[in-house]
Amino acid sequence: MLQCIFLLSDSGEVMLEKQLTGHRVDRSICAWFWDQIITQGDSLKSVPVIASPTHYLFQVVREGITFLACTQVEMPPLMAVECLLLSLSRHCEAMLWVADVLSDYLDGLNEDLIKDNFVIVYELLDEMIDNGIPLTTEPNILREMIAPPNIVSKVLSVVTGNTSNMSNTLPGATSSCVPWRKTDLKHTSNDVYVDLVEEMDATINRFPVLNPLIFSFMLRDGTLVKCEIYGEVQVNSHLSGLPDLTLSFANPSVLNDVRVKKLKNTPIYVKPQLTSDAGTCRISVLVGIRNDPGKPIDSITVQFQLPPCVTSSDLSSNYGAVNVLADKTCSWTIGRIPKDKAPSMSGTLVLETGVERLHVFPTFQVGFRIMGVALSGLKIDKLDLLNLPSRPYKGFRALTRAGEFQVRS
Repeated sequence: MLQCIFLLSDSGEVMLEKQLTGHRVDRSICAWFWDQIITQGDSLKSVPVIASPTHYLFQVVREGITFLACTQVEMPPLMAVECLLLSLSRHCEAMLWVADVLSDYLDGLNEDLIKDNFVIVYELLDEMIDNGIPLTTEPNILREMIAPPNIVSKVLSVVTGNTSNMSNTLPGATSSCVPWRKTDLKHTSNDVYVDLVEEMDATINRFPVLNPLIFSFMLRDGTLVKCEIYGEVQVNSHLSGLPDLTLSFANPSVLNDVRVKKLKNTPIYVKPQLTSDAGTCRISVLVGIRNDPGKPIDSITVQFQLPPCVTSSDLSSNYGAVNVLADKTCSWTIGRIPKDKAPSMSGTLVLETGVERLHVFPTFQVGFRIMGVALSGLKIDKLDLLNLPSRPYKGFRALTRAGEFQVRS
């Protein structure tokens, strides 16, 4: 178990000390720790576990604030780090960190906010960690137990002299089977929206063919090395109370470890051609629809990094906009493919003096979005709802977008 938590400023000042057990940890451990930071440099700040002559130290740095926990007893290191960072999941969507809870309460996280709201920070730590073990970690419950600071509460504390923000009643969610949700939650609307969001990861190889006569690389169509889809179900609920929801898929057999593998086609194609000789490189890129999904494909982008040996570039397209950033990233924004022509980009790359042709070819990162289509083939069958006083409105939507979609050249 953890025995103490210190909050240190970016200068090493102890802003807050919270003793967690009967064994008191002296503040001198903070001076030892900061001496090590000064001696070894900032690289030590990335080390989560540090052994001092008397204690084990666990540190997490957020926005210049160092959360430093200490113990002398044997314990799993990851458990100690979790006491500082990790709390229970909220609605199975994301992991909430202690630093994030403080940032949420204080509307930020810096030295001045910690000092101005010392009492609230101390009360939060007191509720979140009991005798060195995580206890109450749900922000929903904490907000009912400890009121976040605001102008009214600060004025009342000055007038009444009462600096405590603790509630006199136990939050109802503490006895609920879903502690992240209020038991008396009410919404004016009565609806729930379900989005099936998918990301397609694909890798397409390109095969160079060497022409020894002109020392050029002509790139022909490649093969689909990998094509798979990751997905998630996103639910936006405005249902009152504590309803029971059961989501069913029409064809769950297509799923394999939360993904769909070995897909045969991609919705669009990107065909790059590079011809390199005599210190220049001619580039041409074609984009088009390979497998029409039945819905418009929009937000199409193509990005690639110019090779280090390229000193300048002259690129243009017959559709969309081409921009070359200072870090040599070329971004071609297409949007939606027009019906009357296939988008193409072409131009010339000038190589460094002494470099006759390219030896390292770029990889093209492709982005796109298709509303109303799940390319995996997964379909939502129905959404059953129980424990509702009235019949709600249910909406369903599918979306596929590019994930790690790359074409090698």
